[in-house]
Parts: sequence; structure tokens; C-alpha cells
Amino acid sequence: MYTPRGTLDRDSVIERYGKMVRRVAVQMASRLPSSIELDDLVQAGLIGLVDAVSRFDAGMGVQFDTFAMQRVRGAMLDELRNADWMPRSVRRNQRSIEQAIHSIEQRHGRPASEREIADELQMSLEEYQRLLSSAKGSQLVYFEDAAGEDDEENRYEQMLPDEGPTPERRLEDVRFREALVQAIDGLPERERLLMSLYYVEELTLKEIGEVLGVTESRVSQLHTQAVARLRTKLTGWM
Repeated sequence: MYTPRGTLDRDSVIERYGKMVRRVAVQMASRLPSSIELDDLVQAGLIGLVDAVSRFDAGMGVQFDTFAMQRVRGAMLDELRNADWMPRSVRRNQRSIEQAIHSIEQRHGRPASEREIADELQMSLEEYQRLLSSAKGSQLVYFEDAAGEDDEENRYEQMLPDEGPTPERRLEDVRFREALVQAIDGLPERERLLMSLYYVEELTLKEIGEVLGVTESRVSQLHTQAVARLRTKLTGWM
């Protein structure tokens, strides 16, 4: 992977880490609307990988794998931000789902069922599930995806409003962490399991579908619904 002069060989690095770039792109695309092209994320990630080769300095005390992963994720996030990846219709669908969930849970004091949410939105269950699919990826980003580097402003902070605490600051607040844990505990059992398998065990949507006995697209719908429930519970913090 190194040239005779001791520097990284770009072609060797791309050959070795190309699959990693695609894996990161697939994971990120699974949380985004279907309008996002996987190939665009892969291309952006490869550009980030090439940039990592040119910028890497072993004297920094960090392994190339770690450095490259930061560059790859950062390049993909830059691509999403520059492309204005979330259409207004997706944001509107997201808000509609959250408002319906909030109204039902305020009335009944328990998690809303899918049928109840569909009725609240005055649509069939099938139409509601299609709405969930279209609202996939409603601004859900891993903190490590957006981790900044010493010489750059944190990419996540660039996507946030100028006012208000950053997500990192919120997580440092004990009260917010308690509220988040309580909100997760309040999810229906299947959705709580899904979130654990996805964010803790880091299973893919396909693997989670095998555990739950449903299709990959159904897992995506349930994930979007779970996120909407959490956002509803944490409205005061957001």
C-alpha cells in the first residue's frame, strides 16, 4: 500500500478500501429518502478517500483506517448538504406523521398504533405505510458521521441553526439523556428492538428484517415511525 518512498499509493488504497466506501454509502443511504442515489454517495466517498491519501500524516498519531473513515463520511455529508437532499415534501410528510402521533398519544396516553395514525391522517393503512417510506431519512445522522477534524469546522454544526445548543451539548445535559432513555423505553416493543439492533448491534436493515420476520422495506417503515415517535417525545429539546 506504500510506495518505495514510504508514501501511500493511491491506487492501492482505493483497491483496498473501495468496499469500505461502498459499505459506508449503503449504511448512510438506508437512512435517507429513495431519491438519493447510492452511486453519488459512493463517488463522493471515493473522493474523500483520495483526499485522505493526500492529507494523511503518520506523525499525527492516528491510524490511516480511522483518518480515512472520517474523510469518507465527511465527503458524503458534504455531498448531501450541497445537494439539498431532503425535499420539502419529505419534511412535510415527516411533520404530518409526528403531529398525528402527538395528537393520538395526548388523547390516549399510550403509543399510537399504525392504524390509529393512518385514521388520524385520514388515509388507509397502505397509504400511511407508503407515506412512511417516502419520509425515510428525516434528518437522522450519526454523530460520528459528522465528527469534525482539527483543521475543519464540525460538519454537523454547519447544518444547524446559528442559535441554540449543539447536539453534543444536549447529550451532555443529564436531563436530556434521561428524557431520551425514557422516550426509547416508551417505544412499542418491536420498534425498541429494531432501534437496538440498528444502533447498538449495528445490523443492516436486511438483517433486522430476518430477525423480525419482515421485509427490508418494512423495517425501513418501522424505523421511520420510531424516529417520528422519538422526535415527538423530545420536541421540547429540539
